[in-house]
Amino acid sequence: MPYLDHAATTPLRPEARAAWIEAQATGNPSSVHADGQRARRILEDARERVAAVLDCDRLEVVFTSGGTEAINLALKGLWWARREGADAVVLPDGEHHATMDAAEWLRAAGAEVRPVPLDGFGRIRADRFADELAGGAAWATALAANNEVGTINDVDALATASAAAGVPLHIDAVAAFGHTPVSFRSWRGDAPPGAGLVALSVSGHKVGAPVGTGALVVARTAALSPLLHGGGQQRGLRAGTQDVAGASALAVAVELAQRERAAESARLAGLRARLIAALGADPRIRLLGDPNRRLEANTHLLLPGASGESVLYLLDMAGVSASTGSACQAGVTEASHVVEAMGISGAAPRQVLRLTMGRSTTAEDVDVAARAILDAYARLVPPGADPAAS
Repeated sequence: MPYLDHAATTPLRPEARAAWIEAQATGNPSSVHADGQRARRILEDARERVAAVLDCDRLEVVFTSGGTEAINLALKGLWWARREGADAVVLPDGEHHATMDAAEWLRAAGAEVRPVPLDGFGRIRADRFADELAGGAAWATALAANNEVGTINDVDALATASAAAGVPLHIDAVAAFGHTPVSFRSWRGDAPPGAGLVALSVSGHKVGAPVGTGALVVARTAALSPLLHGGGQQRGLRAGTQDVAGASALAVAVELAQRERAAESARLAGLRARLIAALGADPRIRLLGDPNRRLEANTHLLLPGASGESVLYLLDMAGVSASTGSACQAGVTEASHVVEAMGISGAAPRQVLRLTMGRSTTAEDVDVAARAILDAYARLVPPGADPAAS
């Protein structure tokens, strides 16, 4: 039963589960008694360990319920704390829906949304990104790696441009983290206070931590308003009783992901090459995204003439779990806005398939999935048939 939807969520690591259970403290980490202080030590140890992996200061780690909350805290918080007159936001096409929907909410609040195009490989156009920063903005945002097609962006160039323009930048590292190097300190560089990279979001369940865990790195010098009020926890940026057990499990998962990353990337690159070679039996199937600078775990395909929803149904019947894109749209398959942003129009954005591997993926999984995809595609668009007529 091949599971090739690790980008949607990946199985809980047993080590993270053990840490979660062990850290079920009775004390509130904000309490002054012994139980509370024991919980506080567990919590702050986890914060320090997560900071070490993300290469930032311990104080800069704000634990959240996941990537969506982290993104909303960053974008809405930066908007509310913006300087007077900075009413524009710089939003690349093809971002995750958590970012797009937050920006749309801000548009209703008066924000001017400045779009930035993608190229044909799904990369953010760094030159156009810099152009849209001109004149200042409340914030700019970008994916470290596209969550649908797997293309890795040049974060260094985007952060440098934001720093030069005096604009605060948020990086969505949810898809990238655990698969490619992520360094808040390096990407921030010597940017002036409040400009350049000031916030970075990650999600726990993408690296084997429990669902409902995540973090937002917030630079010490960033001006950010909270979403929640009451209690003043986490530098006043995220009020409420802190999830000690979740933080402990997250720390374990991110450390393991970091430790395994190089070897696992090489292994997944080999499996991905095996998958693509097998799918080469049908030359109509097209690989999307950057062929070189991409997440090794991601294979994004265009199957001309075949509805992605129909392909998913046939794959599910064959015991293969995959997706057409992000799983964050309430389980509804829809045309890929990322593929559209790449300049591929017509019916094609509804004819894509995303296969994402993880630490449990085997060569047998890849072989079974390749056969199932070829069979499904042949049933939907028989060899020799015109895909445009399907």
